Amino acid sequence: MKTTKLLFIINPGSGSGTTQFAKAIEAFFEQRDEVVELYELPKSCSIDKLKAIIKKAEADRVIAVGGDGTLKLVAECLLATDTPIGIIPAGSANGMAKELGIPLDLEDALALTVSGKPKKIHAVLINNELCIHLADIGFNAYLVKKFDELPARGMITYAKALWHAFWNHRKMSVSFAIDGKLIRQKAAMVAIANAKQYGTGLQINPDGKLDDELFEVILVKEYAVMEILKIWLTKKPFNPKKIESFQTSSLQITTKHKVHFQIDGEYLGKINALEAKIIPQAINVLVGALPAP
Repeated sequence: MKTTKLLFIINPGSGSGTTQFAKAIEAFFEQRDEVVELYELPKSCSIDKLKAIIKKAEADRVIAVGGDGTLKLVAECLLATDTPIGIIPAGSANGMAKELGIPLDLEDALALTVSGKPKKIHAVLINNELCIHLADIGFNAYLVKKFDELPARGMITYAKALWHAFWNHRKMSVSFAIDGKLIRQKAAMVAIANAKQYGTGLQINPDGKLDDELFEVILVKEYAVMEILKIWLTKKPFNPKKIESFQTSSLQITTKHKVHFQIDGEYLGKINALEAKIIPQAINVLVGALPAP
């Protein structure tokens, strides 16, 4: 029987910096049969360089050790292949890990890199950038920018960034067409939602499915945190006066002025045009115990 080989792509800058992931991984697999190879990402690592490292390793499974940004980097290298991608959640929010039922406990997550079952999911290409979780323009993207600018991490820092964003962000004028209907609207934000919830646990997209070859467009007309919390807690539909949801496989959005833009927790600057399209069967991911729909 062939021995399984696992390649761990470790982002040393992820998390609080208190866990030495390389040592923890080596210790976990010390008495096991699997063959393990570790690669720590340098501060700057091109897609081509990482692709070459993955190809040379000839691993059966490639594991992203980090947050959604690290997972996105690994996914870009393995797009449209059958190689399963695992996740060791080590980021600030770990949104996609939660979406896929990956345990946040390190040892449980390591065990899942062996026992987890592969599942093909779609992704979204947005302005030629891969999105596997959530992207948006407007309020949340501005929040991501402010969070990145603060020196510490954690929920207290997030609360500070959130407070700043509430007092300083302004609505934007957006326009887009879906199913032949042109929508022009003042909005706090527009989310391109491949998944259901942000890493904080806030559910922005109750209808999200990772294998239905569609993504959702969430138009947030007001700063409607209480509305989103209501959906999260009661499972009732959005109030259409505050939030509207649309499904599509492709989309073009324009804005009157340049607006803040983020993909998978990475702030990408300001834009005034967004183009998105589905990538069916994009990546093969290892899943845990998925939550009930």
